[in-house]
Amino acid sequence: MKTPKTVPEVKLSWEISADEITAILAGSHSNPFAVLGVHQAGDAFVARCFIPGAEEVTAMTLDGSVIGELKQLHADGVFAGPVSLTKLQPVRYRARRGDAEWAVTDPYSFGPVLGPMDDYFARQGSHLRLFDKMGAHLIKHDGAQGIHFAVWAPNAQRVSVVGDFNNWDGRRHVMRFRADSGIWEIFAPDVPIGVAYKFEIRGQDGVLLPLKADPFARRSELRPKTASITAAELEQEWEDEAHLKHWRETDKRRQPISIYEVHAASWQRRQDGTMLSWDELASSLIPYCTDMGFTHIEFLPITEYPYDPSWGYQTTGLYAPTARFGEPEGFARFVNGCHKVGIGVILDWVPAHFPTDEHGLGWFDGTALYEHEDPRKGFHPDWSTAIYNFGRTEVVSYLVNNALYWAEKFHLDGLRVDAVASMLYLDYSRKHGEWIPNEYGGNENLEAVRFLQDLNIRIYGKNSNVMTIAEESTSWPKVSQPVHEGGLGFGFKWNMGFMHDTLSYMSRDPIYRGHHHNELTFGLLYAYSENFVLPLSHDEVVHGKGSLIAKMPGDDWQKFANLRAYYAYMWGYPGKKLLFMGQEFAQWSEWSEEKALDWNLLQYRMHEGMRRLVRDLNFTYRSKPALHERDCEGEGFEWLVADDHQNSVFAWLRKAPGQKPVAVITNFTPVYRENYSIRLPSAGRWREILNTDADIYGGSGKGNGGRVQAVDAGGNITCSITLPPLATIMLEPEN
Repeated sequence: MKTPKTVPEVKLSWEISADEITAILAGSHSNPFAVLGVHQAGDAFVARCFIPGAEEVTAMTLDGSVIGELKQLHADGVFAGPVSLTKLQPVRYRARRGDAEWAVTDPYSFGPVLGPMDDYFARQGSHLRLFDKMGAHLIKHDGAQGIHFAVWAPNAQRVSVVGDFNNWDGRRHVMRFRADSGIWEIFAPDVPIGVAYKFEIRGQDGVLLPLKADPFARRSELRPKTASITAAELEQEWEDEAHLKHWRETDKRRQPISIYEVHAASWQRRQDGTMLSWDELASSLIPYCTDMGFTHIEFLPITEYPYDPSWGYQTTGLYAPTARFGEPEGFARFVNGCHKVGIGVILDWVPAHFPTDEHGLGWFDGTALYEHEDPRKGFHPDWSTAIYNFGRTEVVSYLVNNALYWAEKFHLDGLRVDAVASMLYLDYSRKHGEWIPNEYGGNENLEAVRFLQDLNIRIYGKNSNVMTIAEESTSWPKVSQPVHEGGLGFGFKWNMGFMHDTLSYMSRDPIYRGHHHNELTFGLLYAYSENFVLPLSHDEVVHGKGSLIAKMPGDDWQKFANLRAYYAYMWGYPGKKLLFMGQEFAQWSEWSEEKALDWNLLQYRMHEGMRRLVRDLNFTYRSKPALHERDCEGEGFEWLVADDHQNSVFAWLRKAPGQKPVAVITNFTPVYRENYSIRLPSAGRWREILNTDADIYGGSGKGNGGRVQAVDAGGNITCSITLPPLATIMLEPEN
């Protein structure tokens, strides 16, 4: 121990009033920084502290020099006294009780970490690095190392951070209120990473609220626990510059994009039924997707969520990768591994609503802070969740910063924004009288429109390699058009009409399909109104809908043939592709989040044949520019056969400037058709580059022997081809 310094006599009182002591002990003091810590008293300094359980307290500097013995003002742990200092500085205390002795660094002796510019930008909504300021961050401050905590709770009477480091005692780390921004902050010295914490909030009425998890927490406890975890800044040696450069410099509309939609908790499981870690997923999922030819993996939400059957769509931790698969660093390693082999990673992102779990955002500071107070705007009847208040600057900033966070910190390639339609319409799932019109009397949520436009402007402005995809199920115009042209600014939009119409058609017995021919031709009337992704998503194989193979009519052979023909039809159709896991090998059972996919089916010829077909479709789609370079532009499509409803035959040409065209021909009946005449754009031999009836895929092996001959008969170029039953073929000119 270093030699004590001489403590000068203090002329001003260093004691604390009885009322303030009572407030500190009760945890009701709204500004303990004005009382506790080190304060100047005339020409000298005093230190005051609250250390529950202590009987004696010695004050020291951070380097261990004794600067004074403090007097006990209350038996419950309030001490004060003059200290030998020449300036305001942080102090540490040596507390004693009997034979026990411990050190406490005084959080109230440290100055603020945030500055006035943080307040200004946060209040204005233009702070684009809130994730570096809010939440919990390990820093060195005024000579000490610890965690800086910051949380927005403008209407709270008092906010404390509680955790394992202070025995969850809300009196120990009461936070400093920044009135200009409504943010509370405190630097908690000596707090390490890896400890649980929450915020204890006393509302305006003085009533303590349920403990709240950190909205900006970057790590959380594993459910059913709900606390946030202090985490170090993410460290990942990224090896993906070539991947990022490619997507920064290319027009994504003209790139092959084939997405494998994955629920990380149920793609595969360990033998004991537990979930794989990110590293275990990386060792199996990445090679699988590489071999299958998918360009992207899209995860159902992996942000922290409390309830497994929600599949992540009711998130309580937008900034934290769920603890189900390990630490956040594991997810960063997974993304890096994907990028090294050229696979992009897309995250399902949910800004439309949030659950009402008491530890979450609901009535966060005792008021409707993140949501609307009026349930006609702030409550979602479909999901019994709260709706974000998109008219509140801080809420929009919270969400926009979250999108930027995933793009920057985890190098994500895209965000698929869930439930956009529910955001755009004030009367979504509401009856007359259950919603409030906008300022012009309409049902459009103008605040949500502005939020989505701002979101896309910010993302594309800072991360041009990232794409945003809207799950929007209505005919809202210009979803994937630029904001400056009046659009919402998304890169792509899910084509829900394609999914609905084609599955409706495919579920019909082939004998009736001729009467519903327009279900497949109608989609081409709007195919280029947006930049579309064609989704066969998880939504189509849950809630009693059955799997895709189970939707197909006929006996088992016909079911597989129908699905093979359908997949090739879709891969030849204009638009990017998305397929939910398990459907690539025609899993019979409906998807369940509780167990792994039925991988054992791959030992059977028909299921393995389906997997081979999807693999070959992906590589054909990627290797043939005509099939992807004009996915979003009308010049890339030309009907060859559009009106043969009697035979349920469809045929078209896919084109791209300077590239060989590809003819896509589908026979959606079980009738084997020989000598079917079809026109083609050029005479000569055309090669059959894909046939879903091939034996290797489980088909009957019928086809054209690999080639057909197109003949020019007086300017009318036609060829006679064989159409296998329930099959799609693709042809390409040899020269």
